[in-house]
Amino acid sequence: MFEVYIHVPFCMRRCGYCDFNTYTAIDMGAGASRGNYANMVIREMTIVREWQERHGIAEPPAGTVFFGGGTPTILKAADLVNMLDAVRKTWGIADNAEITTEANPDTVDADYVRELADGGFNRISFGMQSAVPHVLKTLDRTHTPDNVAAGIAAANKAGMRSSVDLIYGAPGESLDDWRTSVNTAIDLGVNHISAYALTVAPNTTMGRRIAAGMLPTPDDDDEATKYEIADSLLSAAGLEWYEISNWARSGYESRHNLGYWRNVDWAGLGPGAHSHYNAAPPAHVPVPPDGRCLIGGGNTEATSGLRSWDIAHPRLWGTAINEGRIPWAGSESITAEEDLEETIMLGLRIREGLEITQFGGAITETTWRELEHDGLVTIEHHRAVPTLRGRLLNDTIITKLLETLG
Repeated sequence: MFEVYIHVPFCMRRCGYCDFNTYTAIDMGAGASRGNYANMVIREMTIVREWQERHGIAEPPAGTVFFGGGTPTILKAADLVNMLDAVRKTWGIADNAEITTEANPDTVDADYVRELADGGFNRISFGMQSAVPHVLKTLDRTHTPDNVAAGIAAANKAGMRSSVDLIYGAPGESLDDWRTSVNTAIDLGVNHISAYALTVAPNTTMGRRIAAGMLPTPDDDDEATKYEIADSLLSAAGLEWYEISNWARSGYESRHNLGYWRNVDWAGLGPGAHSHYNAAPPAHVPVPPDGRCLIGGGNTEATSGLRSWDIAHPRLWGTAINEGRIPWAGSESITAEEDLEETIMLGLRIREGLEITQFGGAITETTWRELEHDGLVTIEHHRAVPTLRGRLLNDTIITKLLETLG
């Protein structure tokens, strides 16, 4: 399977907790402006496809396309459609592909959503975060719960699937506040809900306020309790967990997100976007000054693929594209050992679990049974599936298995 991710780095304002690669300026230079952004991404597609062909990487039509950010819907709907059309021309798009964009509820209306649907989009993920006004204020979010409901109504009318994202653990958020947010999301009638623990980076506005004592530090026990509340409420409503932070009704799982956890190939486009190839040539991929990223030299260890990442700053990213260079800041081979470690870490995040027979005797049955005895996993048809306790202590499971592998 092959996926395409397109990063849109623009936002109306930067939320106080946000540590993503996003910018509020309209024009970042070198063609990386809101008005010209689609053209730049389309040019990057051509450069990436040429790189793939030079190195014998033949991908099938994209099974999913995902626009993330930032705020993709800060651009004109026509720009998103044009980029989607370019994916179709560059790689092809599979029949029944999942085509998603993230959306800030403040940036879309019924006409905008209809234009996306007419252009081939079939899924929209709204950044709801909370249904409680004082929590939204702490998170620097400007939308209201009514805006979220209006966006979902527009998506339903256009025949698009909807999802909402929630964040738990914001300073000052009570357990009742969190229950209100989860229940409000359920009452919206969506078939997919994501819930993420707040991560506070020190270089953000919120991080600085917490360091100065102006806001309380998020509490791990509080976040664990809120995760349990979410799992209980969502399960009771018929949405089952399929990845640690994602719940859905059967058949409504995000295929794009599952692709990441299954370690499929994907091309990331836009400033800071990452790419991953399982079938890349088994050698280090240096990035010479001319940006041609020719394969060869440097690493004779057996490898299992390649990961790369685009230049983060939009102006420098745009400069590379204008010069006809693949706009990578760097790349690295994935060794067989790293691939095995990633298989463990990714497999233990999803409901389908981790195939335990693939490790042979390197991880003994005794180890698996100890994890099961401790209530961290269940063993189902030779697959280790995290329990609720195991999801909360996921790092503990991973550490034990990696130590066992040595």
